[in-house]
Amino acid sequence: MNYDFGALSPADAFKLLSSVVVPRPIAWVVTLSADGALNAAPFSFFNLVSSDPPIVALGIGPRDGQLKDTSRNILATGEFVINVASAELAEQMNHTSLDYIADVNELTRAGLGTAPSLRVAPPRIAQSPAALECQVWKTLEAAPQRVIVLARVVAMYLRDDAILNPERFHVDTPGLQLLGRMHGAGWYARTSDLFQMPAPDAADDPAVRPPQGH
Repeated sequence: MNYDFGALSPADAFKLLSSVVVPRPIAWVVTLSADGALNAAPFSFFNLVSSDPPIVALGIGPRDGQLKDTSRNILATGEFVINVASAELAEQMNHTSLDYIADVNELTRAGLGTAPSLRVAPPRIAQSPAALECQVWKTLEAAPQRVIVLARVVAMYLRDDAILNPERFHVDTPGLQLLGRMHGAGWYARTSDLFQMPAPDAADDPAVRPPQGH
């Protein structure tokens, strides 16, 4: 069946897209308001879109027709921290998705602590094994109160036991036991079911471009 998105409601388009664009990495975002109040919430419309410069994209929808606290804080301060959600923190991450009033500290409610960031004002989640410190590069208003943030990663925290080789920047990615967002309500995936597939051998394929020199 083919679907013309111009003829679909946003809710139906979301059902289709979120069912096939999976698994989606989870950005567990910590922000500070202009007054210094801390906020934390998970988002799955997120990914790395460039490494040079290091740019991440984050999509934040509205809540009841208004900007979410995360959007409001990012627009006001230009900074935020993306923490990764590991399997052992699944329940705490899920807890911070509740719609608390603006002055409630979601991390405290979920039994989590914070640690100082290196380059930005918002702290990272102390229990998260990795965190990306971000500064806004560009923002787009995709629809009323729906914000797409493109941000530059200016620093990164990585738990010591996740570093296999500091000199070569090799990371124990499977050891992080990260979660991905799946379809529908409440479905997640663990990123521990892996297989390795080497690149195809193109040496004898004349249609493949030869390697370019630097």
